[in-house]
Amino acid sequence: MGISQYIKEIGRGARGAKPLNRAQALDLFGQVLDGTVTDLEIGAFCLAMRIKGETPEEMAGFLDATHERLARFPATDRPLIVVPSYNGARRLPVLTPLLALLLAREGLPVLVHGAATESTRVLASNVLGTLGVPALGAVRPIRNGEVVFAPTELLSPGLKRLLDVRRVVGLRNPGHSVVKLMQPGAGTCVVIGSYTHPAYAESMAATFELMGTTALLSRGLEGESAADPRRVAQVDGFVNGRRVELQVQQPGTQAEVPGLPKEIDIETTADYTRRVLAGETQVPDAIAQQVAQILQLAQLAQAAQERQQVETE
Repeated sequence: MGISQYIKEIGRGARGAKPLNRAQALDLFGQVLDGTVTDLEIGAFCLAMRIKGETPEEMAGFLDATHERLARFPATDRPLIVVPSYNGARRLPVLTPLLALLLAREGLPVLVHGAATESTRVLASNVLGTLGVPALGAVRPIRNGEVVFAPTELLSPGLKRLLDVRRVVGLRNPGHSVVKLMQPGAGTCVVIGSYTHPAYAESMAATFELMGTTALLSRGLEGESAADPRRVAQVDGFVNGRRVELQVQQPGTQAEVPGLPKEIDIETTADYTRRVLAGETQVPDAIAQQVAQILQLAQLAQAAQERQQVETE
């Protein structure tokens, strides 16, 4: 069906709009990613969805369309840890590179992917580059214990074009949700999901359940995947879509985190990351706990995969 018919359904305002089913959402988002629609139609789609909001079933359809078109990384021996990074640092140093490198030190293959959606923030990709992890130019196998960074356009040029719409209209769109939920690996993945507003937590959880995703979900640091080192947040895990409570939120916020620099520039953040990895500065408790939780999910995911293989033999 043409995109104009879908826009008529979703573009009737917050009260009059009708949700799409999963198949319709797949068709619509596929047209957007394929670039077979006009810029005006893409703008109308983005604004209509911004007003209406995405249902979990619509998000599942958007992800179906994305997964059909993604350039996926080959399957790995251990579950691939997928770390979306799209927000960057605004007030505190970006800790996503530290999280990724700590996970790799545990022997896990780690894929960080992202794009510059905020022009005034310090990005994880910049810090990773300074630490010797440049952006990939092509999809290739990821080794156990290795961190790689993949720009969004390498995974999906259509998805990157959709993210760039924000620079024109100034508002997020479904693409910004898709990149935090997608699985860019051909094998078992553990997606590190984060949200900035509590309203997104249940929607993301419901989408993980619908998609049968293995994931960690918590409120991130300024929208990044890494945990906020000042707080003990609620953390939920998902193993093939089944929810597992990993951590209960505790009240209070620390005024300061030992060793955490006040500056957020690239060089300072990279130097801090090096010192933590070298054992010269302690790992923030929240990050250490997050690493342990991801390891637990990776073990559960691998065990579930091995059970499935035995059952099918």
